[in-house]
Amino acid sequence: MPTVVFDLDGTLADTSGDLLAAANACFQSLGLGDLLTPADKGTALKGGRAMLRLGFSRVEGFGEADVDGQYQPLLRAYAQDIDSHTFLYEGAMEAVGDLKSAGYKVAICTNKPEGLAETLLTRLGIRHEFAALLGADSLPIRKPDPEHLFETVRRAGGDVKRCLLVGDTATDRDTSKAAGVPSILVTFGPGDYDVRDLSPEGLIGHYSELLPEVRRLIG
Repeated sequence: MPTVVFDLDGTLADTSGDLLAAANACFQSLGLGDLLTPADKGTALKGGRAMLRLGFSRVEGFGEADVDGQYQPLLRAYAQDIDSHTFLYEGAMEAVGDLKSAGYKVAICTNKPEGLAETLLTRLGIRHEFAALLGADSLPIRKPDPEHLFETVRRAGGDVKRCLLVGDTATDRDTSKAAGVPSILVTFGPGDYDVRDLSPEGLIGHYSELLPEVRRLIG
């Protein structure tokens, strides 16, 4: 069956608020206060190390060893408070329902650790809507390696020759290129660059636009 695979952070949901709070909890534990602000939400979606690296760059005396040392505490802080500020983008789940009704498999391929992704989707009450979920640690590789995408499609019961990836970053675009499949990038995510510059096969500014784009690209 044709399959639509979604990225999670910045694509289905804005998770930046809880990610930034977890990073700031680490900085607070070191007596540094909040080093990150909502203006850093683009960095939040690049991962825990990116947030720690940015925060430590704003104070003296901290470096990569501190990034490594605070990474696990950051994950623990995030796991404890994973959905206080996270929200699904408008129309996201309606679009998922429309895709399923139209005969498409839907799945998630994320570079968030699988356990955290499972917890978040369960808390949001939507895990059951997706036929498969693979995270950064589900396989020995992860996006932009195309096998991360292909294995997600296989586990969803779909056809790797008729799939596409919905995302919001250069990583998602690079994944689709490596896989030789189309990508649709959202223009409403909190990334800090214009996704139009990545020249995806499709762009959407609202989830109401997704189904027609999917039909255009993979039938």
